[in-house]
Amino acid sequence: MGAMAAREWTRADTAEVVSEPTADDDKYSRGVVGLRTGSAAFPGAAVLGVEAAWRAGVGMVRFLGPQRAADLILARRPETVTADGRVQSWVIGSGTDAAHRSARERAALRAVLGGDVPVVVDAGALDLAAEASAPVVATPHGREHQRLRRMLGLDPDSDDAAGTARALGGVVVRKGATTVVAAPGTEPIEITAPTSWLATAGTGDVLAGTVGAVIAGVVGRGAPADDLITMQRAAASAVWLHGHAAALAVAAHRGGPITALDVAEHLPHAVADALIG
Repeated sequence: MGAMAAREWTRADTAEVVSEPTADDDKYSRGVVGLRTGSAAFPGAAVLGVEAAWRAGVGMVRFLGPQRAADLILARRPETVTADGRVQSWVIGSGTDAAHRSARERAALRAVLGGDVPVVVDAGALDLAAEASAPVVATPHGREHQRLRRMLGLDPDSDDAAGTARALGGVVVRKGATTVVAAPGTEPIEITAPTSWLATAGTGDVLAGTVGAVIAGVVGRGAPADDLITMQRAAASAVWLHGHAAALAVAAHRGGPITALDVAEHLPHAVADALIG
C-alpha cells in the first residue's frame, strides 16, 4: 500500500475537538483520566503527566502508581485522586522501564490494556502495546518507533507511522520536530513543533498527559471510545496544544530556554487560544 499524503493540523482543527465546559457539565462529563506512570527511578515523569492532564482541562485526574510519585503529585496537585475508579482514558508507561517491571505491575498494565477505554501507551509500556484489546494511542519517539516496528514484524529502518498504525490496529503518535499522528484507514496528520526548545527532558511526559486528557474529554462528551479516527483527532489536538504551550512558554521567557513544567503550566493559555480562535 502506498503512503498516504499527510495533512497539517491547525488551531481551527483543534478548536473543533476541545471545548469549554457548560453549565450542564460535571467532572465526569469533562473527562476523567487515569495515569499509571512513574517509578522509583523516575517519579518526576508522573508529576509532569498529571500536571499536564489537569492543565489541559480534564475534569478529574486519578493516579495509580508508586508511592513516592503519588506523594510528590499530591504535594503539587492535591486535587489528584489516588484511588481506583471510573476513567475515560488511561496513560501508562511514562517514566517506567520494562526491564524493571514487576509481575504485579505487568498484570495491572495488562488489565488496563484489556479494558474498553482508550489507553495512551508511552515509553516503558510500548512493549505491551501490540497485545492490547483496548483502543491504543502509542506515543513513541524515533528509537522507540523503531523498536515498536520491529515488534510488529515491520522494517525498523522505515519511519512510516501510517504503516505502524495499520499493523498495530491503533493510533501512532510518532514524536519528532514534525510529529506524525497516524490511524488505520485515514490520512496521517502532521504537526510541526513551533520551537526547538521543546527538545528537553520531560516534554514527552507532558505530551502523554495532554493526549490522555484530551481523549478523556471527548469520550466524556459522548464520543465513541473505539473510534480510532476520533482518537487520532484528539491526539493531534493534544500535540498542537503541547506545541503552542511551548511557544507561549518560550515567549514568556523572552525567547530563552524552557523546561517541561513550563510547557505544562502554559497549557491553559494554549487551550484558551484554541477556543478564542
